[in-house]
Amino acid sequence: MSAPVPVLMYHAVAREPNEATRGLSVSPEAFAAQMAVLSDLDFTPVTTAGLAAHWRAAGSSPLPGNPVLITFDDGYEGVHRHALPALAEHGFPATLFVSTGWIRGAHDTGGGLDTMLDWKQVRELAAAGVEIGGHSHTHPQLDQLDDDALWPELTRCREIVADELGTVPASFAYPYGYSSRRVRERVREAGFAQALAVGNGLARRRQGPYALQRLTVRRSTTVQEFERLVQGRAIARNFARDRALTKGYAMVRRARQVRRKASCARV
Repeated sequence: MSAPVPVLMYHAVAREPNEATRGLSVSPEAFAAQMAVLSDLDFTPVTTAGLAAHWRAAGSSPLPGNPVLITFDDGYEGVHRHALPALAEHGFPATLFVSTGWIRGAHDTGGGLDTMLDWKQVRELAAAGVEIGGHSHTHPQLDQLDDDALWPELTRCREIVADELGTVPASFAYPYGYSSRRVRERVREAGFAQALAVGNGLARRRQGPYALQRLTVRRSTTVQEFERLVQGRAIARNFARDRALTKGYAMVRRARQVRRKASCARV
């Protein structure tokens, strides 16, 4: 039986984040301290593709002892400026999920919530051992899109990453953590081999390769809380409010989908 794995979800790493990213940012000092905790506790970071390959092979591709997965969403510039040196200090790999329309450069559609990476920095992260995955093109709520809008969000993202890096991305993370059975099927059909949600729980093989859960790391997460999270302790208590809000919002979102389908049927 496969043991659960903590999958850490970061966004911005910044000293002075703007209001849009403040709650989901961490300071460079906090990030460095958290990486030191992982090192002190003898955790061995892996990539998203590495973890999924192990579980897909039912253990024939062995994981290291005490595995952990470090992930970043969106593509904020501080991942290169602040997080990369801390990762390099410990020799840690990680996974960065980029919203390709938010990355500065040829494909930029605007919409990035703070200073974003450019493609040169993304390539440098990849060269340093960071797996680059997809996070859609413009970061919409994918489960609220019809197939005509959903499909290009997935395929354009995958094609741009492949063109810019010369490597086809294998992993995906759902913007906002939202998905549905239809979205997960389209992600698979678009060529992604695995995908991460949020869930604020430990990742387990039984969740399946397209719904692996992650733990949110915030600016308010203390070193003591971080240590408990990666050890799988007090997770339910730590994220009780998040889970209550998620359940409530899920009901609202389902009602919206029903109304939208009914409206389309009348047309």
